[in-house]
Amino acid sequence: MNYNNILVTADGAVATITVNRPSQLNALNSETIAELGDALKSVESNSEIRAVILTGSGEKAFVAGADIKEFADFSIEQGKELSASGQEKLFDLLEDLSTPVIAAVNGFALGGGLELAMSAHIRIASTNAKLGLPEVSLGVIPGYGGTQRLAQLVGKGRALEIIATAGMISAEDAYRMGLVNHVVEQEELMLLAMKIANKIARNSAVAIGAAIRSVNAQYKHGEDGFQKEIEEFGKCFGTADFKEGTTAFLEKRKPDFTGN
Repeated sequence: MNYNNILVTADGAVATITVNRPSQLNALNSETIAELGDALKSVESNSEIRAVILTGSGEKAFVAGADIKEFADFSIEQGKELSASGQEKLFDLLEDLSTPVIAAVNGFALGGGLELAMSAHIRIASTNAKLGLPEVSLGVIPGYGGTQRLAQLVGKGRALEIIATAGMISAEDAYRMGLVNHVVEQEELMLLAMKIANKIARNSAVAIGAAIRSVNAQYKHGEDGFQKEIEEFGKCFGTADFKEGTTAFLEKRKPDFTGN
């Protein structure tokens, strides 16, 4: 499918989705949010895709925020709808995807850009990356899950400092506080992302999906993460991948997982 604001490519079992608005530093507008959501649904339905890399075009920005001119004159109700719709169409969708998504943060990840990266399952950053949630400097707060996911990742105190100061943190500081998994030079960013994605692709897709649901359950209101793990663990025993994985182990060979 052709998109106006994103590029989607595939290399074996790994898909790469690139936000492609370099003249706007890849800022998120409503059309881009809709296209990203559509692309994620598409790769999720493709059994040949086992991992996804999400990045931004160019060398300056992953996603430098939301497109402010789209909502500068919104009312209270329109603001609520903007937040709810965005979370449903993209950010929650991304977090709950059973296909693992690696955010390759190649520059600025601010506002909605950092919220997008935090919705991904794994984050790696280039050394020139700058991350932050500057919304309070505009008289608003993060609305795409930023207040929740940042606190989950770095703790309440650090999250409130980052949000209240509206400042940017370096890739190294983000690594030290657990906001990103790895930091590498920019020319090594996509190589590392692909290396991790290929490692993921060798494992059972159905088991990885179960693991994502189990980990996410800890942060879902009204869900018992331990009980979710028990349920997902049990379901694995009824899959073809479990039979293949255990048989391959006993036969001392590499498994050939089908994702079923």
